[in-house]
Amino acid sequence: MQYRNVKMGIFLARPNRFIAHVEVDGRVEVVHVKNTGRCKELLLPGVTVWLEESGNPARKTRYDLIAVEKGSLLVNMDAQAPNKVFGEWAMAGGFRSDLILLRPETTWGSSRFDFYWEDQQGRKGFVEVKGVTLEDNGHARFPDAPTERGVKHLEELIRCQEEGYEATVCFVIQMAGMKDFSPNDATHPAFGEALRRAARSGVTVLAMECDVTPHSLTIAWPVEICL
Repeated sequence: MQYRNVKMGIFLARPNRFIAHVEVDGRVEVVHVKNTGRCKELLLPGVTVWLEESGNPARKTRYDLIAVEKGSLLVNMDAQAPNKVFGEWAMAGGFRSDLILLRPETTWGSSRFDFYWEDQQGRKGFVEVKGVTLEDNGHARFPDAPTERGVKHLEELIRCQEEGYEATVCFVIQMAGMKDFSPNDATHPAFGEALRRAARSGVTVLAMECDVTPHSLTIAWPVEICL
């Protein structure tokens, strides 16, 4: 996926989950943060951030904060990006080479999954996508905060698997150069337990690293998964 009208800025503060104060061209702008997660290890005063100009004069905020530099690491933190890049990757044959249908935001029973798919062999399945922005000494981790919703998604994927569908959880790592991926048991042990239970039940677990620039995000290659 591509971003347009990207500018560099200096992060100053984050008054709440939705906005940040960023210095752009010598002035302070109130910008929209496209990630409501904590991101405390990323959004530190003085770090370089990357913004996309909206081009909509009716908006209250002129820019969206889409990426941040963490030392030499560039981290995309656009929470909408993982689903978009997974869709692009899957339609290009990266997920399965014989897809005939990839439908986003599909309801199954009382659940809503990020994608539903069908292939030429008649197989059907669901995919839940999780964006990963937490890095610890070259190791990618998820989640960065407790997520009961994430546990629920894994339990629902297990039920899909039991009903005869193929079920996948794909962790889209919004940075490059990671040694491996694992659940963040220190922050939310219940999520790690649910992920391991899902894997034992036959749910496919993918962890895909991205090629990241200030202007783009693209799924590139898998990384080792440590459960």
